[in-house]
Amino acid sequence: MGALVTAFHGDGSVDYETFEKQVNFLIDAGLPFIAHPMHIGESPNLTVQERKDLATCLVKAAGGRVPTFVNVSMHGTDNMLDMASHVETTGATGMVVLSPYHWEPEREAHLDHFFTIGNSVDLKMIAYNNPRRVQVGISHDMLGEMIEKLPNLVALKDASFDMNFFTGACRVASGVRDNFSVFTGIEWLLTSIPVGGSGSFSNCAEVAPKMILSLFDACMKGDYETARPLQYKVGILLKLLQTNYPATVKYAMELLGRPVGGTRKPVLPLNDEAKAHTLETLESLGIMESEPRGW
Repeated sequence: MGALVTAFHGDGSVDYETFEKQVNFLIDAGLPFIAHPMHIGESPNLTVQERKDLATCLVKAAGGRVPTFVNVSMHGTDNMLDMASHVETTGATGMVVLSPYHWEPEREAHLDHFFTIGNSVDLKMIAYNNPRRVQVGISHDMLGEMIEKLPNLVALKDASFDMNFFTGACRVASGVRDNFSVFTGIEWLLTSIPVGGSGSFSNCAEVAPKMILSLFDACMKGDYETARPLQYKVGILLKLLQTNYPATVKYAMELLGRPVGGTRKPVLPLNDEAKAHTLETLESLGIMESEPRGW
C-alpha cells in the first residue's frame, strides 16, 4: 500500500500538481494500492478542507488504475463521519479508520466507533490499530467481532509492531473470513508475511519503490534467501526515514529528483548533519544508483 507524503509549495500551501505526480509515480512504479493522508502525509497538520480536496485529487489522479484508500481519522467520531461522507462522493475505493485519538475508550465505545463509521457509508474499510500513538488497541476478540459484523471491513493495518499480536490477528482473521487482509504498519515483510500477513503500508515506496517491491515479491514467493538481505537493507532505510519523520522522507525524495517541498510544524527541516547522513545512507544502500530519478 503506497502511502504518500503531502507536497507543499514554498509558502506552505498544498501543491496539488506535484501531488498528482506522486500518485502517477507510485502507480507507474507498480504499487498496487494507494492510501492518503496517513501520518506520513501529515494528516494531523492538514485542514479539513485540504484533506477533502486531496481525497478528490487522489481519486482523480489515480483514474481507476489502482484502488485508492483515504484516511478519514480525526478527533471525534462525528468529524470522521463528515470526512467519510465526502470520501464516498469522490469515488474512492475505501477508507482507513484509526481508533479514537486521546479518549482511550472502553471496549463497547471502541467498537461503537468502528461500527458507526463502517455502517455510515458504502466504502471498503481498513481498521487501523496503532496503540503506541492513541493509547488504545484493537484486541483479538474485538477484531473477530468487527470482521463478523462489518462486511465492508476488508483489512487491518497493525502498527503495534508486536509479533504476538500480529500473528494472533492473522489467526483470528483466517478463522472468520478467507478474504480478509492483515497489513503490518511498515515494511517488516519478512517476518509478517509467513504468518499470514498480506503486506504493509509503505513508508519507503516514494524513495525506493524497486527495493520495496522486490522485497514484497520475494516474501510472497517464499524466496527467503533473496528476501533476507533485502529486509536487512529495508530495515536500515526505515531507521533513517523514521528519524525526523516525514522530513527525512521528503529530503530523500529531493535527492532523487522528486522534490515535494518542506513539512509543516511541529516537524522541522533537516539540519546539514542530518542531510549529509541521509545522502550517505542512501548511497551505502545503492539507492542513488538503482532507484528512479525524477518523476
